[in-house]
Amino acid sequence: MKQANANANWFDSPVAHIATACFIAAGMLAAMMAKLLWHNQHLLNLILLVAIAGASVPLLLALVQQVFKGNFSVDILALLSIVTSLVLRQYWVAAIVVLMLSGGQALEGFATRRASSVLNALAKRMPQIAHRSGINAVDIPIDTIEVGDELLIYPHEICPVDGLVVSGQGSMDESYLTGEPFLIAKAPGSIVLSGSINGNVALTIRATKVASDSRYAKIVEVLHASEENRPRIQRLGDRLGSWYTPMAVFIALASWYFSGQSERFLSVLVIATPCPLLISIPVAIIGAISVGAKLGIIIKDPSILEKIDTCRTLIVDKTGTLTYGKPTVTSIQCFGGATRETALQYGASLERYSKHPLASAVLAAAEQDKLELLNVENVSEAPGTGLTGLVAGRKVTVTGRGKLSAENLSAMPPVAPGLECILFLDEKVAAVIHFEDEPRRESKSFLGHLDSKHGISKVVLLSGDRKPEVAIFAARMGITEAYGGKTPEEKVEFVRETTLHGRTLYLGDGINDAPAMMAATAGIALGINSDITSEAAGAVILQSSLVSVDQLMHIGRRMRGIALVSAVGGMGLSLIGMAAASLGLLTPIHGAIAQEVIDLLSILNSLRMILPADMLTDFDTPLETHPA
Repeated sequence: MKQANANANWFDSPVAHIATACFIAAGMLAAMMAKLLWHNQHLLNLILLVAIAGASVPLLLALVQQVFKGNFSVDILALLSIVTSLVLRQYWVAAIVVLMLSGGQALEGFATRRASSVLNALAKRMPQIAHRSGINAVDIPIDTIEVGDELLIYPHEICPVDGLVVSGQGSMDESYLTGEPFLIAKAPGSIVLSGSINGNVALTIRATKVASDSRYAKIVEVLHASEENRPRIQRLGDRLGSWYTPMAVFIALASWYFSGQSERFLSVLVIATPCPLLISIPVAIIGAISVGAKLGIIIKDPSILEKIDTCRTLIVDKTGTLTYGKPTVTSIQCFGGATRETALQYGASLERYSKHPLASAVLAAAEQDKLELLNVENVSEAPGTGLTGLVAGRKVTVTGRGKLSAENLSAMPPVAPGLECILFLDEKVAAVIHFEDEPRRESKSFLGHLDSKHGISKVVLLSGDRKPEVAIFAARMGITEAYGGKTPEEKVEFVRETTLHGRTLYLGDGINDAPAMMAATAGIALGINSDITSEAAGAVILQSSLVSVDQLMHIGRRMRGIALVSAVGGMGLSLIGMAAASLGLLTPIHGAIAQEVIDLLSILNSLRMILPADMLTDFDTPLETHPA
């Protein structure tokens, strides 16, 4: 069964369509040579029949596959033209139609084929072997790992399961899982996540979950579900063809019935063959991909060009998308005799072992103040308590306001705008550290122009950050609907539910955004912090700028406009040709030639896509500087 599916997929691939076009073109050339050199009509017909039969196999198989799926596309007109031409022995006409059809499908295939698969990328990353710790490490399959097993993680290896560090002090790159491109220090007691890349020091961990329940496997699972439930959007050409195809067949049958001449039926079908849909739309798409590439926009799934201008809801991540993703310490409020220096020194020493985005800001502030980091032991990060450890013999805890007891909470100052963490020394509140993750300079103006310029009627902020922080930030950006504290699973469920009520555009930057991107109508990855997010997105913004997102939206709108002019204009000319053919003014071969002229005009119009555009962005960007 798998082999049959693979064969069917190959016959519908761009390579197969290119081979078909070359085969039929070679056959037509050979037939012309036979006519010119030997004046042998029978040999000419034989060569054309062989070429048409050979070239039609992949086309017919692909078409039958589409029919079984319930997709009665405009290709049916081409099939009717080929069959009718063969029945009426109009072999040249059949050959021209096969050439047009295979060439158009090859263009569309190359325009729409994904560069790679997100699920393949995930599968290739995950190790299949783990090293069980002992006198001599023993290699075991990861699916045999049990909770409590001690595993050795060699330098630069990928961690196979979730666990706790038992021995060793090093670091791990968790950017695949957090979207944050920095190393997380690890010491005994630290949590490690499957999919993380170990640093230069070997670590021994104790498995807290089996491989199938670990974080990385859960992300793969959500991605699989998102792929299976990805919204299916009908192609622009198919939507136009849904009324064009039956109309053309009706005109062809009517002309045959009233004239009694089967050649008129063929003439109408030949000039009705919708090559403006089959060729001009892919040409416009390829032009749009080229324009995007010049602007640092990689369009991985060209269908996003058709979808993006029809989306009415924007769902956007916060950290790294609307902000620069680089929090900085703005102030430290001290209590109980603690000083700024003490708070930073003890806080930074412990934060080395945290994966939280604010940890890097504390470390940067300590480094700026040239503070020496202290020795840390017994690091733990139990759910609901925050990060705890012994720093130079003193118990230090870094946590959030939501994890405080009622007694400690009553002693806290009011919540201030921005981000914060609370530092405890020996179980007493020592400091409240305030942060700011500066919004991108273009964020507010970008969001503000979406309704009037792009028809985005609703903007939703969907973030994994803490709810109070998300609410304050949303108010600052003018966003009325915001949700914080969302896991990747909760994000994808929200996006899936929202997409049921209208087309959605998702904008994010971390691997935790990848499943949600695949559940949305269209997804855009801002920057290249995560390969997985880039694979899941329909387009990747290399320059990590919202200006480029606006440019992509304009490219999509321009492509749709040009493609519609080419397709509708071409079909309009074809309708005029059908009327002439139904009246007997065009023979089948003349109809094929006329259709080629229509194709040329449609393609020339589609090529306007690569010409310089007057304006590909339409909002003002404040002249502010971005944090170093």
